[in-house]
Amino acid sequence: MKHKLSPSLLTWLRCFDAAARNNSFTKAAAELHVTQGSVSQQVKRLEDHLGVALFHRARRNLELSQEGLRLAIAVSQSFQVLDDALGQIHGSGRNQALSLSCSPSFAMVWLTPRLGQLLRENPELSVRVHGEFQALDRSRMDQEHIQAGIRFDLGRYSDLYAEKLLDEWLIPVASPAFMAAHPELKKPADLPSAFMLHDAMPWDRAEEYTEWNTWLEGVGSPVPATHDGQLFNLSQLAVTAALTGQGVAMGRMALVLDDLIKGRLAPFFATPVRSKASYYFISTSQGMENISIIEDWLNRESKQFQHVRDIWLKTLR
Repeated sequence: MKHKLSPSLLTWLRCFDAAARNNSFTKAAAELHVTQGSVSQQVKRLEDHLGVALFHRARRNLELSQEGLRLAIAVSQSFQVLDDALGQIHGSGRNQALSLSCSPSFAMVWLTPRLGQLLRENPELSVRVHGEFQALDRSRMDQEHIQAGIRFDLGRYSDLYAEKLLDEWLIPVASPAFMAAHPELKKPADLPSAFMLHDAMPWDRAEEYTEWNTWLEGVGSPVPATHDGQLFNLSQLAVTAALTGQGVAMGRMALVLDDLIKGRLAPFFATPVRSKASYYFISTSQGMENISIIEDWLNRESKQFQHVRDIWLKTLR
Protein backbone atom coordinates (compact mmCIF):
# COMPACT_ATOMS: atom_id res chain seq x y z
CA MET A 1 0.00 0.00 0.00
CA LYS A 2 1.37 3.41 -0.99
CA HIS A 3 0.98 6.34 1.37
CA LYS A 4 0.75 9.74 -0.28
CA LEU A 5 2.74 12.36 1.65
CA SER A 6 -0.19 14.65 2.30
CA PRO A 7 0.20 17.75 4.51
CA SER A 8 -1.60 15.87 7.31
CA LEU A 9 0.73 12.87 7.08
CA LEU A 10 3.80 15.14 7.17
CA THR A 11 2.43 16.81 10.32
CA TRP A 12 1.88 13.42 11.95
CA LEU A 13 5.41 12.31 11.05
CA ARG A 14 6.89 15.52 12.44
CA CYS A 15 5.17 14.96 15.78
CA PHE A 16 6.12 11.28 15.77
CA ASP A 17 9.79 12.11 15.10
CA ALA A 18 9.91 14.56 18.02
CA ALA A 19 8.21 12.09 20.36
CA ALA A 20 10.51 9.25 19.30
CA ARG A 21 13.67 11.31 19.84
CA ASN A 22 12.52 12.61 23.22
CA ASN A 23 10.73 9.45 24.42
CA SER A 24 8.06 11.82 25.67
CA PHE A 25 4.99 13.58 24.33
CA THR A 26 5.57 16.39 26.83
CA LYS A 27 9.15 17.07 25.69
CA ALA A 28 8.10 16.77 22.05
CA ALA A 29 5.37 19.35 22.64
CA ALA A 30 7.89 21.76 24.18
CA GLU A 31 10.21 21.33 21.19
CA LEU A 32 7.41 21.93 18.69
CA HIS A 33 5.77 24.73 20.73
CA VAL A 34 2.40 22.96 20.84
CA THR A 35 0.43 21.25 23.60
CA GLN A 36 1.14 17.74 24.84
CA GLY A 37 -2.37 16.76 23.85
CA SER A 38 -1.80 17.94 20.29
CA VAL A 39 1.31 15.79 19.90
CA SER A 40 -0.44 12.75 21.38
CA GLN A 41 -3.39 13.28 19.05
CA GLN A 42 -1.21 13.61 15.92
CA VAL A 43 0.70 10.43 16.77
CA LYS A 44 -2.57 8.56 17.39
CA ARG A 45 -3.81 9.63 13.96
CA LEU A 46 -0.60 8.31 12.41
CA GLU A 47 -1.05 4.99 14.21
CA ASP A 48 -4.67 4.77 13.03
CA HIS A 49 -3.53 5.56 9.49
CA LEU A 50 -0.89 2.80 9.56
CA GLY A 51 -2.96 0.34 11.58
CA VAL A 52 -0.17 -0.37 14.07
CA ALA A 53 0.94 0.86 17.48
CA LEU A 54 4.14 2.88 17.24
CA PHE A 55 4.69 3.26 20.99
CA HIS A 56 4.26 1.18 24.09
CA ARG A 57 2.73 3.74 26.42
CA ALA A 58 3.98 3.36 29.97
CA ARG A 59 3.01 5.60 32.86
CA ARG A 60 6.29 7.53 33.01
CA ASN A 61 7.75 7.20 29.51
CA LEU A 62 7.28 6.06 25.95
CA GLU A 63 8.91 3.07 24.34
CA LEU A 64 8.99 2.51 20.60
CA SER A 65 7.39 -0.65 19.31
CA GLN A 66 9.22 -2.69 16.69
CA GLU A 67 7.25 -0.95 13.95
CA GLY A 68 7.81 2.40 15.65
CA LEU A 69 11.57 1.87 15.76
CA ARG A 70 11.64 1.01 12.07
CA LEU A 71 9.65 4.12 11.20
CA ALA A 72 11.68 6.34 13.54
CA ILE A 73 14.92 5.37 11.78
CA ALA A 74 13.42 6.04 8.34
CA VAL A 75 11.91 9.38 9.35
CA SER A 76 15.11 10.54 11.06
CA GLN A 77 17.20 9.69 8.01
CA SER A 78 14.72 11.37 5.66
CA PHE A 79 14.60 14.57 7.70
CA GLN A 80 18.42 14.61 7.82
CA VAL A 81 18.59 14.34 4.02
CA LEU A 82 16.16 17.25 3.73
CA ASP A 83 18.10 19.31 6.27
CA ASP A 84 21.39 18.69 4.45
CA ALA A 85 19.88 19.64 1.09
CA LEU A 86 18.35 22.82 2.49
CA GLY A 87 21.67 23.78 4.05
CA GLN A 88 23.52 23.24 0.78
CA ILE A 89 20.99 25.26 -1.18
CA HIS A 90 21.05 28.08 1.36
CA GLY A 91 24.85 28.05 1.35
CA SER A 92 25.05 28.10 -2.44
CA GLY A 93 22.80 31.13 -2.55
CA ARG A 94 24.93 33.18 -0.17
CA ASN A 95 28.51 31.88 -0.10
CA GLN A 96 29.36 31.00 -3.69
CA ALA A 97 30.99 33.70 -5.78
CA LEU A 98 28.42 35.51 -7.86
CA SER A 99 29.39 36.20 -11.47
CA LEU A 100 28.39 39.78 -12.35
CA SER A 101 28.73 40.87 -15.98
CA CYS A 102 28.95 44.65 -16.27
CA SER A 103 29.33 47.27 -18.98
CA PRO A 104 33.09 47.99 -18.82
CA SER A 105 33.16 51.76 -18.32
CA PHE A 106 30.44 51.59 -15.66
CA ALA A 107 32.33 48.77 -13.94
CA MET A 108 35.58 50.76 -13.88
CA VAL A 109 34.29 54.18 -12.91
CA TRP A 110 31.07 53.68 -10.94
CA LEU A 111 30.84 50.12 -9.64
CA THR A 112 34.39 49.22 -8.59
CA PRO A 113 35.03 52.24 -6.32
CA ARG A 114 31.81 51.41 -4.44
CA LEU A 115 32.23 47.63 -4.34
CA GLY A 116 34.50 47.62 -1.32
CA GLN A 117 31.75 49.01 0.89
CA LEU A 118 29.36 46.25 -0.21
CA LEU A 119 31.92 43.58 0.65
CA ARG A 120 32.73 45.18 4.01
CA GLU A 121 29.03 45.18 4.87
CA ASN A 122 28.66 41.56 3.67
CA PRO A 123 31.95 39.75 4.36
CA GLU A 124 30.43 36.40 3.41
CA LEU A 125 29.65 37.70 -0.08
CA SER A 126 31.95 37.02 -3.03
CA VAL A 127 31.51 38.78 -6.37
CA ARG A 128 33.38 38.26 -9.64
CA VAL A 129 32.98 41.26 -11.93
CA HIS A 130 33.42 40.77 -15.67
CA GLY A 131 33.57 43.85 -17.88
CA GLU A 132 32.02 43.10 -21.26
CA PHE A 133 29.81 44.57 -23.96
CA GLN A 134 27.83 41.63 -25.28
CA ALA A 135 24.07 41.56 -24.89
CA LEU A 136 22.71 39.19 -22.28
CA ASP A 137 19.95 36.65 -22.67
CA ARG A 138 18.90 33.67 -20.58
CA SER A 139 20.58 31.11 -22.83
CA ARG A 140 23.96 32.83 -22.66
CA MET A 141 23.74 33.52 -18.93
CA ASP A 142 22.87 29.89 -18.21
CA GLN A 143 25.60 28.52 -20.47
CA GLU A 144 28.30 30.82 -19.06
CA HIS A 145 27.06 30.64 -15.44
CA ILE A 146 26.43 34.39 -15.23
CA GLN A 147 24.01 35.04 -12.36
CA ALA A 148 23.57 38.78 -12.79
CA GLY A 149 24.55 41.70 -14.97
CA ILE A 150 24.49 45.46 -15.35
CA ARG A 151 23.98 46.87 -18.81
CA PHE A 152 23.76 50.35 -20.29
CA ASP A 153 21.20 49.89 -23.03
CA LEU A 154 17.54 50.23 -23.98
CA GLY A 155 16.35 47.59 -21.51
CA ARG A 156 14.62 45.17 -23.86
CA TYR A 157 14.75 41.90 -21.93
CA SER A 158 11.97 39.43 -22.59
CA ASP A 159 13.36 36.33 -20.88
CA LEU A 160 15.20 37.80 -17.90
CA TYR A 161 14.41 39.77 -14.78
CA ALA A 162 15.48 43.37 -15.46
CA GLU A 163 15.11 46.47 -13.30
CA LYS A 164 16.20 49.99 -14.17
CA LEU A 165 18.89 51.14 -11.77
CA LEU A 166 19.67 54.57 -13.08
CA ASP A 167 18.69 56.85 -15.92
CA GLU A 168 21.45 58.72 -17.71
CA TRP A 169 22.13 62.24 -18.89
CA LEU A 170 24.58 63.27 -21.60
CA ILE A 171 26.77 66.35 -21.41
CA PRO A 172 29.85 67.32 -23.49
CA VAL A 173 32.97 67.52 -21.34
CA ALA A 174 36.53 68.70 -21.88
CA SER A 175 39.58 69.56 -19.83
CA PRO A 176 39.80 73.13 -18.51
CA ALA A 177 43.01 73.53 -20.54
CA PHE A 178 41.24 72.58 -23.79
CA MET A 179 38.42 74.99 -23.07
CA ALA A 180 40.87 77.80 -22.34
CA ALA A 181 42.64 77.09 -25.63
CA HIS A 182 39.42 77.37 -27.65
CA PRO A 183 37.51 80.48 -26.57
CA GLU A 184 36.01 80.70 -30.07
CA LEU A 185 33.72 77.71 -29.38
CA LYS A 186 30.74 79.51 -27.87
CA LYS A 187 27.81 77.38 -29.08
CA PRO A 188 27.36 73.77 -30.22
CA ALA A 189 27.35 74.69 -33.91
CA ASP A 190 30.85 76.14 -33.49
CA LEU A 191 32.34 72.78 -32.48
CA PRO A 192 34.11 71.05 -35.40
CA SER A 193 33.24 67.37 -35.67
CA ALA A 194 36.98 66.65 -35.60
CA PHE A 195 37.01 67.72 -31.94
CA MET A 196 34.25 65.28 -30.98
CA LEU A 197 35.43 62.15 -29.15
CA HIS A 198 33.13 59.15 -29.58
CA ASP A 199 32.22 55.88 -27.93
CA ALA A 200 31.74 53.92 -31.15
CA MET A 201 29.04 51.63 -29.72
CA PRO A 202 27.58 52.76 -26.38
CA TRP A 203 25.48 49.58 -26.16
CA ASP A 204 25.07 46.42 -28.18
CA ARG A 205 23.91 47.24 -31.73
CA ALA A 206 23.77 50.97 -31.08
CA GLU A 207 24.37 53.19 -34.07
CA GLU A 208 27.74 54.89 -34.37
CA TYR A 209 27.84 58.46 -33.09
CA THR A 210 24.42 57.97 -31.49
CA GLU A 211 25.27 59.81 -28.27
CA TRP A 212 26.65 62.92 -29.93
CA ASN A 213 23.74 62.89 -32.39
CA THR A 214 21.22 62.52 -29.55
CA TRP A 215 22.73 65.45 -27.69
CA LEU A 216 22.96 67.70 -30.77
CA GLU A 217 19.34 66.97 -31.68
CA GLY A 218 18.33 67.58 -28.06
CA VAL A 219 19.82 71.08 -28.02
CA GLY A 220 18.53 71.89 -31.51
CA SER A 221 21.94 71.98 -33.17
CA PRO A 222 22.66 70.57 -36.66
CA VAL A 223 24.01 67.02 -36.76
CA PRO A 224 27.15 66.78 -38.93
CA ALA A 225 26.77 64.89 -42.18
CA THR A 226 30.00 63.10 -41.33
CA HIS A 227 31.91 62.69 -38.08
CA ASP A 228 35.69 63.08 -38.14
CA GLY A 229 36.54 62.78 -34.45
CA GLN A 230 38.34 59.93 -32.74
CA LEU A 231 36.45 56.68 -32.14
CA PHE A 232 36.93 54.50 -29.08
CA ASN A 233 35.32 51.23 -28.05
CA LEU A 234 34.82 52.42 -24.47
CA SER A 235 33.18 55.56 -23.20
CA GLN A 236 35.88 55.81 -20.55
CA LEU A 237 38.58 55.87 -23.24
CA ALA A 238 36.89 58.86 -24.86
CA VAL A 239 36.66 60.56 -21.45
CA THR A 240 40.34 59.85 -20.80
CA ALA A 241 41.18 61.47 -24.13
CA ALA A 242 39.16 64.52 -23.05
CA LEU A 243 41.00 64.62 -19.72
CA THR A 244 44.28 64.86 -21.61
CA GLY A 245 43.08 67.73 -23.80
CA GLN A 246 42.44 65.79 -27.00
CA GLY A 247 38.92 67.06 -27.58
CA VAL A 248 35.36 67.02 -26.27
CA ALA A 249 33.83 63.73 -25.10
CA MET A 250 30.15 63.05 -24.75
CA GLY A 251 30.05 62.38 -21.04
CA ARG A 252 27.58 60.16 -19.27
CA MET A 253 26.94 61.63 -15.86
CA ALA A 254 27.54 58.31 -14.08
CA LEU A 255 31.04 58.27 -15.56
CA VAL A 256 32.05 61.94 -15.38
CA LEU A 257 30.35 63.44 -12.31
CA ASP A 258 33.34 62.85 -10.04
CA ASP A 259 35.70 64.51 -12.55
CA LEU A 260 33.30 67.43 -12.93
CA ILE A 261 32.99 67.95 -9.18
CA LYS A 262 36.77 67.83 -8.74
CA GLY A 263 37.42 70.17 -11.66
CA ARG A 264 39.33 67.72 -13.82
CA LEU A 265 36.64 68.11 -16.46
CA ALA A 266 34.24 70.93 -17.22
CA PRO A 267 30.95 70.99 -19.14
CA PHE A 268 31.79 72.34 -22.57
CA PHE A 269 28.16 73.32 -23.11
CA ALA A 270 26.04 73.40 -19.97
CA THR A 271 22.95 71.71 -21.40
CA PRO A 272 22.39 68.07 -20.39
CA VAL A 273 20.21 65.87 -22.59
CA ARG A 274 18.48 62.68 -21.49
CA SER A 275 20.10 59.57 -22.95
CA LYS A 276 18.04 57.01 -24.82
CA ALA A 277 19.69 54.30 -22.70
CA SER A 278 19.71 53.59 -18.97
CA TYR A 279 21.51 51.23 -16.60
CA TYR A 280 19.68 47.97 -15.88
CA PHE A 281 20.25 45.26 -13.32
CA ILE A 282 19.63 41.87 -14.93
CA SER A 283 19.42 38.42 -13.39
CA THR A 284 18.22 34.92 -14.17
CA SER A 285 16.69 34.46 -10.73
CA GLN A 286 15.31 36.61 -7.93
CA GLY A 287 15.48 33.78 -5.40
CA MET A 288 19.19 33.65 -4.60
CA GLU A 289 20.08 35.54 -1.46
CA ASN A 290 23.33 36.99 -2.81
CA ILE A 291 21.54 38.36 -5.88
CA SER A 292 19.00 40.07 -3.63
CA ILE A 293 21.78 41.55 -1.48
CA ILE A 294 23.54 43.02 -4.52
CA GLU A 295 20.35 44.30 -6.11
CA ASP A 296 19.26 46.04 -2.91
CA TRP A 297 22.69 47.59 -2.49
CA LEU A 298 22.79 48.77 -6.11
CA ASN A 299 19.38 50.38 -5.71
CA ARG A 300 20.53 52.27 -2.61
CA GLU A 301 23.76 53.40 -4.25
CA SER A 302 21.93 54.45 -7.42
CA LYS A 303 19.45 56.57 -5.48
CA GLN A 304 22.25 58.23 -3.54
CA PHE A 305 24.20 58.94 -6.73
CA GLN A 306 21.11 60.27 -8.48
CA HIS A 307 20.50 62.68 -5.60
CA VAL A 308 24.04 64.09 -5.86
CA ARG A 309 23.88 64.18 -9.64
CA ASP A 310 20.58 66.05 -9.72
CA ILE A 311 21.89 68.64 -7.27
CA TRP A 312 24.91 69.21 -9.52
CA LEU A 313 22.78 69.46 -12.66
CA LYS A 314 20.71 72.20 -11.03
CA THR A 315 23.85 74.33 -10.80
CA LEU A 316 23.90 74.52 -14.61
CA ARG A 317 20.58 76.33 -14.81
